[in-house]
Amino acid sequence: MDVVTLLKSACLLVEEETATEHDITVNDVWEYLAHDEWDTALGLLEELGDAQPLPAAFWASLAAAARELGFERSAAWCHWREGETRNGIIRADLTLRSPSDDAGRRSPLPGAGVLRPMWNIGTRTEAGEPDLRIARIWVEDAPALEPGGSATVRLAPLTPESWRHLEPGHVITLHETRAVAGTAVVLQADFRHTEMCWGES
Repeated sequence: MDVVTLLKSACLLVEEETATEHDITVNDVWEYLAHDEWDTALGLLEELGDAQPLPAAFWASLAAAARELGFERSAAWCHWREGETRNGIIRADLTLRSPSDDAGRRSPLPGAGVLRPMWNIGTRTEAGEPDLRIARIWVEDAPALEPGGSATVRLAPLTPESWRHLEPGHVITLHETRAVAGTAVVLQADFRHTEMCWGES
């Protein structure tokens, strides 16, 4: 499927009254498409995706269009949002330990969802030990998070159903070994608009 068809398919899933914080609507996107300004149309559709909950098909179309245009990070982001549509949104303020600490990272934490560390989310094994869970990390508004730095991140759990108990204000910890490598305060844990049922824990 070509880029124009993919972007048009995404446009058809956005309600006409939906607007970004800068009052951009889907009608503006249609204008850019009419003038073959595909990259601008893609960017505006991504913004419109923040203005209202949209189905996974919207994000899948944008991901495919971004890939056709050669925008790899944008494609990865749209795939990430597609996953959030299916599994829920978890956002948190993450602070990494200093590289001078034994458990601190010595290199930046990659920001585009490739790292899959373990997390202590407050659950326990039958033996009473922390039941560490895996989740990928996306760093908002930055390509990476420097050692000792702080940023807002989004998490994509391997088993989303086991994270349903989280609420804003909960503190969770990042582990690349058994030691704590970072601490995060949950900002958002929204599972209201998911398109698939939770699996078994």
